[in-house]
Amino acid sequence: MTQWYMLTLVGKDAPGIVARVTSALYEGGCNLGEASMVRLGGNFTIMLMVQFEGTNHGLEGLVRPVSDSLGLRLHVDRIDGELHHHVEPDVRITVYGADRAGIVAAVTGALAQAGLNITDLASDVGGTEENPIYILFIEGVAMESVEALESALELLASEQGVEVKLAPIDTLVG
Repeated sequence: MTQWYMLTLVGKDAPGIVARVTSALYEGGCNLGEASMVRLGGNFTIMLMVQFEGTNHGLEGLVRPVSDSLGLRLHVDRIDGELHHHVEPDVRITVYGADRAGIVAAVTGALAQAGLNITDLASDVGGTEENPIYILFIEGVAMESVEALESALELLASEQGVEVKLAPIDTLVG
């Protein structure tokens, strides 16, 4: 019986990681679903939905030779596929602030209380070593209202000294 798995790989970035991992999966008879693959610092991480007719252990066996040869940590979990049950984000939020411990927790906590369901979050570090800036790029669904998010962000800006921007995303495309 065909099952869905979440394949997670993490390790030092190097050319060819994606090609080697996906080739091993293809050769093993796997079908790929949604994926997130990104370089963070000097590391590369893959989260990949994989459809496979075997077991968790069997899928791990297909990928293990590649992951070991590239020095990647490998983790496999059985999941429900749900490929066509997307939640479309309706807001995009950008936050700029002095890089300090707790900034992500403060921002996401305030947004969660205001009813934001985060669908995607990416961050970056800018500025200089002496004056680092932390930048958050957040997309999500305003479960209550955009106004509730705007109020939470105004309060956050005044309390945390961050610069915030909220922009609606037009979900009616076409």
